[in-house]
Amino acid sequence: MTSSLTPQPPSQPQDDHLWLEDIDGEKQLAWAREQNALTVQAHAKSPAFEALQQGILEVLDSEERIPMVHKIGPRFYNFWRDKAHPKGLWRRTTLAEYRKPQPAWETVLDLDALAAQDQENWVWHGADCLDPDYRRCLISLSRGGADADVVREFDLEAKAFVEGGFTLPEAKNHVGWKDIDHLYVATDFGPGSMTSSSYPRIVKEWRRGTPLESAATVYEGLHDDMSVGAWRDNTPGFERDYVSRQMDFYDSETWLRAADGTLAKIDVPDDALAEITREWMLVEPRTDWTVGGTTYRSGSLLAARFDDYMAGRRELTVLFEPDDTTALDSHSWTRHHLIVNVMHDVVNRLEVLTPPADGKGPWKRESLGGAPALSTIAAGGIDEDENDDYFLTVSGFLQPTTLYIGTIGPGEPQVLKDSPAFFDASRYRVSQHFATSKDGTRVPYFEIAARDLQANGRNPTLQYAYGGFEISLQPSYSGSIGRAWLEQGGVYVVANIRGGGEYGPRWHQAALQENRLRTCEDFAAVSEDLIARNITSPAHLGAMGGSNGGLLMGNMLTLYPQLYGAIVSEVALLDMRRYTQLSAGASWIAEYGDPEQPEEWEFIRTFSPYENAKPGQAYPPALFTTSTRDDRVGPVHARKMHAKMAALGYDSRFYENMEGGHSAATDNKESAFMDALGYAYLWQHIR
Repeated sequence: MTSSLTPQPPSQPQDDHLWLEDIDGEKQLAWAREQNALTVQAHAKSPAFEALQQGILEVLDSEERIPMVHKIGPRFYNFWRDKAHPKGLWRRTTLAEYRKPQPAWETVLDLDALAAQDQENWVWHGADCLDPDYRRCLISLSRGGADADVVREFDLEAKAFVEGGFTLPEAKNHVGWKDIDHLYVATDFGPGSMTSSSYPRIVKEWRRGTPLESAATVYEGLHDDMSVGAWRDNTPGFERDYVSRQMDFYDSETWLRAADGTLAKIDVPDDALAEITREWMLVEPRTDWTVGGTTYRSGSLLAARFDDYMAGRRELTVLFEPDDTTALDSHSWTRHHLIVNVMHDVVNRLEVLTPPADGKGPWKRESLGGAPALSTIAAGGIDEDENDDYFLTVSGFLQPTTLYIGTIGPGEPQVLKDSPAFFDASRYRVSQHFATSKDGTRVPYFEIAARDLQANGRNPTLQYAYGGFEISLQPSYSGSIGRAWLEQGGVYVVANIRGGGEYGPRWHQAALQENRLRTCEDFAAVSEDLIARNITSPAHLGAMGGSNGGLLMGNMLTLYPQLYGAIVSEVALLDMRRYTQLSAGASWIAEYGDPEQPEEWEFIRTFSPYENAKPGQAYPPALFTTSTRDDRVGPVHARKMHAKMAALGYDSRFYENMEGGHSAATDNKESAFMDALGYAYLWQHIR
């Protein structure tokens, strides 16, 4: 019997659009196609739209793009899409050949040919190859771009799928090699085997030649966990097996698995990131961590000798410690060194750290270079088991990406490839500004505009942000934005709002759950600063964001409608009352809160656009885009939000790509259409 004092889940008001939650229902898909036709007729039939779409497609299909590669064994692999290969080619070459302006490539797998043979709309999800021999791979293929995929064993030398080899049916699979005859498999094993977040709850060890049903259980998580997994690190001399349990998006546990199957927990905080490479363990605490009598700051990077740590020693070396304007961006090992990438006010610098030969004492520290003004620099080891070579990229809003190759120690890195320029950057300038949010927080943003920009309040301005999951938005080159926005006379703005990772975990955590509205306040502060500086005005200011950024757009629409002339919300969460019951929504409770808990619903409702859309408001026009095959966020949010807005009499448009997954596109042509649709919609409303 439930006590009357026990808090009850919040009551659900009548939802007139609940019927749209049947994702693949015939009536629902017919409704989506009808809305699509109306949107295409209104916004995608003009010569201006065709020019935008063609300009973007030329960028995406350009054969002059840099073919980024990943080393597998002795060769370098690239997945390539263009006009002739819309689904893509998985191909390889040697380093000597890759250094040439026009490398000779060997096709390993033609995805277009495979899709035609299988009569499936395959989308590449990657390959996991068994080291150190790199003969066999597990290739993951998605139908229509969904997160769920099928897995097939592939022979790299024969360039063919292995007859009678390992295969897994479509599911949200987590699979990896243990050895040539054994896999660690987390998949849909039947009723009760998946979590409430729609990911695997059970991981098993599967032996070649036996049915999947006979695989031995390695670990079982709980129904309310996010997911579980297991893997082997085959680094020569440091072979280890691990098991992980992801309780929520930020909290996890990892164990070292012995040969007899027993598990030894790696004792770090649940919200810390731990990475083991050879003899070293690196730890990134997301909250302040006191251990061994010392407190380490959230956002630090710490190092310990792994075997010593597992034996009980707590001797940690601080490799990086943040301050108010710096944050750790990333790190990458080479054979003998660690490359650390640090951001200062969202601009990078690189350092090389070298551990002491005897494992004790300070690490040697040297600069690897900094980014040009208001640009991004990144570097990563090419093969951490073999040498100290690294790839380095430099990119900026107006600077096409340049790829370098270098070796830590001797000489400077050499240019390998240059990305082409897709627009005349000399006409524009990049500047960084800081707005003041409602609570006094300093919020950075980048502005890309014409050099002769007139501060007259009439410049069509597109403001973009993400603001979630500790993801940073850094300067990067986009030929599509250059062609579709800058060259058309627009100003482009990237807002580095809280919820992201631009200043480390503290910047993200400042906008979690009950503080979520800070993302909206920060975004509004940037908009108000643009207006105060007379760059633009509400009639000429558009806003765009996708996924979590699409939720932000829904909130700007319903909470700050006076600031914008039009809004585009892409593949978004919007119904925050029901988000945990839709697709993979339960996996994001740590970010947003649990609407089933009355005390949490009280704050969640304040940032639920579907809940907050009301009659009689001065909402700007809005476009909602999504994909039927998106099994992460799902199309339901956008369907219902548009239906409600339209029923209330507002100017709302909707487009649902029937393929594409969370990216809303399966190939470059679809991507060009979806991107052009968003830009064209804004141009029609804020020019």
